[in-house]
Formats: sequence, C-alpha cells, structure tokens
Amino acid sequence: MAPIASSKVKVHVFLKPGVLDVQGKAVEGALQGLGWSGVSNARVGKLIEFDLAGAEDPQGEAKKMCEQLLANTVIESYRIETA
Repeated sequence: MAPIASSKVKVHVFLKPGVLDVQGKAVEGALQGLGWSGVSNARVGKLIEFDLAGAEDPQGEAKKMCEQLLANTVIESYRIETA
C-alpha cells in the first residue's frame, strides 16, 4: 500500500451572520475615516493553515478539528480548503 501524502489545509473562521463583529466595525469605521466611504459590512475572521500528514480523509479530519477546537460553532462558521 502506498504511503498517504501530506495535505495542505486552510481553515477560514468567521463570526456567524447576526453576531456583532466588533473588530469588523472598527475596521469599517477606520477605512471610512480614511476616505473610503463605500466600505460597509466589514467582517474580520481568522485563517488557520497547517500541513496534515497521514490522513486518508483530510477534509473530514479538519472538520473534526474545527468542531473540537478551531471554531466556536455556537457563534462562528468555518470553511475548509484542502490541497
């Protein structure tokens, strides 16, 4: 059996719609204050990148990681990319 390759994983985590994004509001206000009056609905999230070796289902493993640690699923949603 061939060895299982390493996967590049990116997890994007954002507050769910309806949850007040204080950082997003601060960024929006600062950009508007600097003259970018067209900026609205700014949201701030986080990007977590890592290599995952030995997983037959890297997407599934990353989902488990998000559910257990990387995202607070009560107030945050996440999107996983694997390559």
